[in-house]
Amino acid sequence: MRRRKTRSQEIKQERKIMNLDSKIPEGPIAQKWSNFKAHAKLVNPSNRRKYSVIVVGSGLAGASAAASLAEQGYNIQCFCYQDSPRRAHSIAAQGGINAAKNYQNDGDSVYRLFYDTVKGGDFRSREANVYRLAEVSGNIIDQCVAQGVPFAREYGGLLANRSFGGAQVSRTFYARGQTGQQLLLGAYSALEKQIGLKKVKMYPRREMLDLVLVDGHAKGIIVRNLVTGEIERYSADAVLLCTGGYGNVFYLSTNAQGCSVTAAFKCYKRGAGFANPCFTQIHPTCIPQHGDQQSKLTLMSESLRNDGRVWVPKKAEDCTKNPNDIPEEDRDYYLERKYPSFGNLAPRDISSRAAKEACDDGRGVGPVVNGSRRGVYLDFADAIKRDGLHTIEEKYGNLFEMYERITGENAYKVPMRIYPASHYTMGGLWVDYTLQSTIPGLFVLGEANFSDHGANRLGASALMQGLADGYFVIPYTLPNYLAQEGAKKISTDRPEFAEAEGEVKARIKKLLGVKGDKSPRHFHLELGKVMWELCGMARSEESLKKALEKIPQIREDFWKNVRVVGDEHTINAELERAGRVADFLEFAEVMVRDALERKESCGAHFRVEYQTEDGEAKRNDAEYSYAFVWEYAGEGKPPILHKEPITHEEVAPVVRSYK
Repeated sequence: MRRRKTRSQEIKQERKIMNLDSKIPEGPIAQKWSNFKAHAKLVNPSNRRKYSVIVVGSGLAGASAAASLAEQGYNIQCFCYQDSPRRAHSIAAQGGINAAKNYQNDGDSVYRLFYDTVKGGDFRSREANVYRLAEVSGNIIDQCVAQGVPFAREYGGLLANRSFGGAQVSRTFYARGQTGQQLLLGAYSALEKQIGLKKVKMYPRREMLDLVLVDGHAKGIIVRNLVTGEIERYSADAVLLCTGGYGNVFYLSTNAQGCSVTAAFKCYKRGAGFANPCFTQIHPTCIPQHGDQQSKLTLMSESLRNDGRVWVPKKAEDCTKNPNDIPEEDRDYYLERKYPSFGNLAPRDISSRAAKEACDDGRGVGPVVNGSRRGVYLDFADAIKRDGLHTIEEKYGNLFEMYERITGENAYKVPMRIYPASHYTMGGLWVDYTLQSTIPGLFVLGEANFSDHGANRLGASALMQGLADGYFVIPYTLPNYLAQEGAKKISTDRPEFAEAEGEVKARIKKLLGVKGDKSPRHFHLELGKVMWELCGMARSEESLKKALEKIPQIREDFWKNVRVVGDEHTINAELERAGRVADFLEFAEVMVRDALERKESCGAHFRVEYQTEDGEAKRNDAEYSYAFVWEYAGEGKPPILHKEPITHEEVAPVVRSYK
């Protein structure tokens, strides 16, 4: 008797060659988005109530998308693992949001924001997507002001701006050091309005554990209720994934503990291409690690580099001295020295490597952790002398207060100590111009996709992308798909849902059944050390091959010796963590393979074999001007590499210099 194929086997058989058609509209770059909107298919207002859409994640991308689509008339189901949508990690963003408003009359424009973003990403991003981002950026500010977001204002009442790294204009709008929180509250208020109108059904404390495909299209998800432990099925006409990045693969990062790769990785295992996973951003201004028992690191906003000057002692013997006792002539303001045109506002990847270089040279400051001093100074003495203490307090008061609470040091009197840390991921699920993944019906928004930032993101552009995708892109691109696909009442009783649910339950049983003697956190910490040391700020063929040896060993040990206490029928934070760590242990191997395959240095991906004489990243445009897109090949098999050419029609690639 022949065994019936499972639905996942059938879907896999249907996938022949991964379709990487970017669907970029015709015409000049400044008209592509207008051309798309003019020719996109629409759904009649009276028909929109027939469609349902799942939104996974309630951060800036998810909340804005859910609110906007509900406002249009679609029925939305929104899921988050937090107890409230307003606790999404977008709330942690501090410094600001970019927009090409040119309020400072200093030469900014849509094109300049587009150019700075492409150059900042080291010419590894898709130009059409980046131009659209710059084009709609001004609308975001208008939208947020209308919602009541309390942006900083000048004395006369006009919106204020400040500068961020990689730009020579002031285009960053901000709300003190709480910009992410205020923007999220604006999106949250719009979301709550639609919840009140019953156009959005909110499902907090749910974690997505699988994607359900019906006839090759994304039509539902499987989630775990984190309060009751129940496994639940939900169906819709399309799924929007807005679940952020995977920076916690390094264990220590500025991300919240709950941030993970799980939702995106489940989609990858169902057939979604994962693009450029090795493009991970290390943020140069974070509070340094202070010991072995830390669970996360804390961001200090890049905006501080507007007024703070970064330096280390010139002589290693001065590193233990009180910084105020080190004379000016014995200080090395290394960013100002190396990059005079941009100074302390050099882009993040460059600033991070420069800090590592200074500490590797034995000139790091602060306490010794794991055998070395990993810190540099961020000094506000000159700014306080120039502008006055009150002005600095008004700009950055909450950041200085947070720093003092964590370190016990008053940064108004003693320079801050900072060091790079994992912060953001430019890689993510591959999407086309409409934000649709390689799985029809699965759209990916915000940090969860790969499309806008290339190999390095400029500061204050994450909030811009999340809100652009949610407020101004997906409301046009999703109806184009829905109008062609039609409304389909997909029942969760279908075998595809039963199969996916069965796989989720089996994995939970497997995690609980190991009954070893090591915690999930133990394995996460082990993985993080491997990733940070061998695939972090600097990588080499030797280190990456070593990582590919170590990761499977940790994964094997995990499945033999992990101990998950409690059971699956109630709140169980250890079970949640174990599932996320298990996914990181698989995903890390894809990330390392990506870094090994890309034999060049570009942006945040720094291969030590490929650098210029003065230690800068050395691209290889002839061979690596591609998005690397990885396809899941099955359990125990290496992933399959596909390539989308990155073409440069508007901005010719040049040596990326900030000197």
